[in-house]
Amino acid sequence: MELNHILKHRFGIAEDALSDARHLQQEKGGRLGDILLQREAITETQLLEALSIQYEIPFWPELPMENIMGGDFAKKISIQFLKRHHMVPLLVPNPARSPQTDAPETGDPRTQDAAFIVAVNDPGNFNAVDDLVRLLNLDNYRLVLSTKQAILAAINLSFDLNQDSAQQLVQNMEDESDIISQIEDTADLLEDTSDAPIIKLVNHILSQSIKARASDIHIEPYQDSFKVRYRVDGILYDLLSPPKWIQPALTSRIKVMSKLNIAEKRLPQDGRFEVRIGSQMIDVRVSTLPTSFGERVVMRLLNKSSSIFQLNEIGLSTVQLKQIKDLVSSPNGIILVTGPTGSGKTTTLYSVLSSINTPDINIITIEDPVEYQLKGISQIQVNPKIELTFARGLRSIVRQDPDVILIGEIRDRETAEIAVQSALTGHLVFSTLHTNDSASAITRLVDIGVEPFLISSSLLAVIAQRLVRVLCEHCKEPYKPDMELQTLGVRPDRLGKYTFYRAKGCDKCFHTGYRGRIGIYEIMIMGHKLKTLIQRTFDSYQIKQEALKLGMVTLRRDGIEKVLRGITTIEEVIRVTQK
Repeated sequence: MELNHILKHRFGIAEDALSDARHLQQEKGGRLGDILLQREAITETQLLEALSIQYEIPFWPELPMENIMGGDFAKKISIQFLKRHHMVPLLVPNPARSPQTDAPETGDPRTQDAAFIVAVNDPGNFNAVDDLVRLLNLDNYRLVLSTKQAILAAINLSFDLNQDSAQQLVQNMEDESDIISQIEDTADLLEDTSDAPIIKLVNHILSQSIKARASDIHIEPYQDSFKVRYRVDGILYDLLSPPKWIQPALTSRIKVMSKLNIAEKRLPQDGRFEVRIGSQMIDVRVSTLPTSFGERVVMRLLNKSSSIFQLNEIGLSTVQLKQIKDLVSSPNGIILVTGPTGSGKTTTLYSVLSSINTPDINIITIEDPVEYQLKGISQIQVNPKIELTFARGLRSIVRQDPDVILIGEIRDRETAEIAVQSALTGHLVFSTLHTNDSASAITRLVDIGVEPFLISSSLLAVIAQRLVRVLCEHCKEPYKPDMELQTLGVRPDRLGKYTFYRAKGCDKCFHTGYRGRIGIYEIMIMGHKLKTLIQRTFDSYQIKQEALKLGMVTLRRDGIEKVLRGITTIEEVIRVTQK
């Protein structure tokens, strides 16, 4: 039966759409189904169901991920080959758990007598299937159809599970110490084959860290050993403790990847490189630091493939969201975001910029470094080597007719004064400061050298923030808290209205009990009373007390609200807001 007949009579595809697709096929070639997909006349599922009828091959919308092939599978076939042809071999699943929905108890009779299944997206790609079967020596197999997304997920999982573990890679090196020393002394490690054990180890460390959603990788040398650790959701975990003799080769490999001088081991160095893991593009910033027992290396991982958060996704309450939207609609003034390193300040500012990024607004940023590319926004990277500092770049930015300016960080008096002058001359300015709470930002600006009357006339608001880990939805468990609530100052009469949760741990969250992070916020809006107070005193305690009288919600109070909503735990809020 022809495909167009099945699509027309089984799925009700209009004759006009089929006729146009056939006409295009005659002109440009290609598959009829692909043309209909590109024109959005059908869905991938409809096409695969139709092909299932045409070729009499079962269609499995989901693949049994527990039936990944083991052994030497990953060494016999390349991942690029499987991804290019959208196919993956799997062991035949248990009939009782067959993904075939029309026969859940007995499995599909067309695959029951087979030892293997080969999931394909294009049943007409016979040559590629024959090559796969020959390379893997699959003598008893059956074909099934599946979606591209399901096949790619199975391919990635297959190769991930078939990779050598970090411990196995280290053990494989035990007999290859001579090779390692040769690699260490070779300047151009990139020309070495990817079979080199040290290259495999570095690649494995990177891929495991990215899979775990790590933000940083630490390589820490000690007297008789060294550790590889990664930071996930703000917490450091041990990844590996290889023998001490591997340390120089591991450090050299990373330095070459980031184009650093491998011969210089006495001075700190900074570099970067990019890696691709599947569909993810990762920007890796590398920092080396000489210590008594060797070079300490920290790699910051930035996932350039992840999209920028929207304002309503970063943890703001309804009231806070309205406050920020009102603030960013101001034509001029300074909005500061404060918090320690790694508290999500840049993410918040990027979310704000994305919310106001329209063609009629000229937005220019100066950052160190530029972490994510924002479409339609001009971003400048600070470069001290050519004396492109925040202050020097900022002086040039104000001559570029901007409406909105983002300064990565106010570090000195010159930058602060130009930011204030920019705000007073009709620009909306965003920047960050390293302070513990919103009121301390005023004291910090005065310490830098900004006059209090300039602060009161230019500052719109200070937003302090922290990141708390979010409870894993798959394993969080309810419980009745005891003494912890008294630490947070929650009244006992509120306990009965809410369910409290604690972290447990499962495979989905790497047994941490948490998955992802969310912000807690303290927004101090500079009203008339606060501006008047700042001109009399810049004591942070007095400023904070006045802001509280005016209704400001503290970081801890915002954290408590997220505990009451079952988003995070009491321990997390105490951890990030402890005085």
